Amino acid sequence: MSFGVGGFELPVERRPVLVRAFNVLRQYHAEQAWAAWSRLRAGLAAGGVLVEGTCDEIGRRAVWVTLPAALPAPAAAGGGRGAALITFSARLASMERPSDLAERLPKALIHRNVPGEPVHAFLRDFDRAWDRAAPQVAFGPRQRWLAAVASLTDGWPVLRYPPYGGRARWRLGEVTLPWAALRPGRKEIAGTRPVASRDAMINGQNGRLSVNADDGGHPRNELGEIAIVG
Repeated sequence: MSFGVGGFELPVERRPVLVRAFNVLRQYHAEQAWAAWSRLRAGLAAGGVLVEGTCDEIGRRAVWVTLPAALPAPAAAGGGRGAALITFSARLASMERPSDLAERLPKALIHRNVPGEPVHAFLRDFDRAWDRAAPQVAFGPRQRWLAAVASLTDGWPVLRYPPYGGRARWRLGEVTLPWAALRPGRKEIAGTRPVASRDAMINGQNGRLSVNADDGGHPRNELGEIAIVG
C-alpha cells in the first residue's frame, strides 16, 4: 500500500483498473466536473472504471456514477456490462424520503434537480412510490423501500438483476439505473474550463486528494479524496 498527493492526472506508475473519487468535484463548476471525468477515464486501464460521487460525512447517504474507461457499445447503454450507471444509496433508518438523496447528487446533476430535468422527475416519482408504499412502514423502512423500488420499475429502467440490481441490492438501500436515464444535456461541455492544477489542490484551494495505490477501502467522509486500485 502506498499513498501520494496528486490531481486528476493520476500520478501512478501503471494505469489503474479502478478510481474512486468521492466529494472531490463538489467545489468545481459543472463543466469542470465533466472535464475531470474525461481526464480520469482517459487514464484508466482497459476495462477499468471510474466511480465518482458524493456522500455525507459518515456514508448514510450517497449517490455515485460508475463510468467505464471506454464508451460502451450501444447495446450496453441500458445497463449491461460496461454501461455507465448511477446508484442511489441510503441508510434507510435515517431517511425520511428518497428525495433526501438530492443533496448528495454528484456535481454533474446537483444543479439539474429542477422541473424538466430527468433527475428531478426520477426523484419526484421515487417520492410518490414511497408514499404509495406507506402501508409497508409497519414492517420497517426496508420493506417500504423494497415496495417503492419495485413500483418504480414500472416507469424507470431500474436494474432488476444481479450484480447491480434486484432485491439483494435493494435491501441494502441501493437502487441503480443506467446513467443515460438521468444524464442531463451536454450543452455545458462547450467552452469547458481547464481542471484545476495539482498545485492548486495541494495548496487547499480546490480540496485535498489522497491516492491509495492498492486498496480502495477508505471511509466515506466530507474530505475530497481519490482512491486508486492498480
